[in-house]
Amino acid sequence: MIDLEKLKGSVVPLITPFTENDEFDEKTFRKLVDWQIESGSHGISIEGTSGEPSALSLEEREEIYSVTVAAVKGRVPIVAGTGTNNLKETLRLTKKAEALGVDASLVIVPYYNRPSQDGLYDYFSRVAESTSLPIIIYNIPGRTATNMEPSTMKRLRANCKNIIGVKEANKDFDQVSRVLSEVGRDFLVYSGIESLCYPMLMLGGAGHVSATANLLPKEVADLYNLVAKGDWKKALDLHYKLLPINEALFWDTNPVPLKAALGMTGKINPRLRPPLVSLSEDKKAKLREVMNRYNL
Repeated sequence: MIDLEKLKGSVVPLITPFTENDEFDEKTFRKLVDWQIESGSHGISIEGTSGEPSALSLEEREEIYSVTVAAVKGRVPIVAGTGTNNLKETLRLTKKAEALGVDASLVIVPYYNRPSQDGLYDYFSRVAESTSLPIIIYNIPGRTATNMEPSTMKRLRANCKNIIGVKEANKDFDQVSRVLSEVGRDFLVYSGIESLCYPMLMLGGAGHVSATANLLPKEVADLYNLVAKGDWKKALDLHYKLLPINEALFWDTNPVPLKAALGMTGKINPRLRPPLVSLSEDKKAKLREVMNRYNL
């Protein structure tokens, strides 16, 4: 198992670029990986919400695992989103990701099914038993309609030694304190809410998986670096500096504004797969105004 200290920091939830024909754009993806690493991101996360995993086939998801491993070349850890709302598919993707050489698995709370806490315990236990990869729970109630309670995480950690953390995309900020208190202060808790990256570090979080890092990788990584050095004042200043772009990137469903922004910078073709559609023209104009503040 990877040294868990290496999984801390700014783990960018990389977008999935598409060509004009809506195919996975491997060439652009590899460029994004290099740029992220050169800019200081501490890890690469693929096929989280920003990567549009529900719009990808299982075969495409497996292809992206393979391409990522080849592109990263061991320079930073890779956290692969392997979760679905179908256990059989999740097991398949997790086993494939492990075989290809990723460093950890990000498994989302099953969406649409709305399982009980016992159902979540059973599901994650089965996934954990199927792999030797470290598993990070992805708790995002706004997408899944179900919140994994800290007590369930505590049970899972006690009985599944490779469940090592959680990405909390949870607006109930009290949950974070409860997780760290009940599950353990050494449990790796990542912020999945952009405006909560700094506050979560103050509580003892392990880092953040922030969509904004796709656009401003150095700055989002610096937020963690400053805290790691104990420079809380500069980190706080950076928190407030990032607030306008953090908000702008969620004026529509993620990754719609993010892809629009990356398209404006010329880094990608801002294609989205249905049912997502491009950002409206009025929001694009407002987004461009915000981006100008960051010399983008």
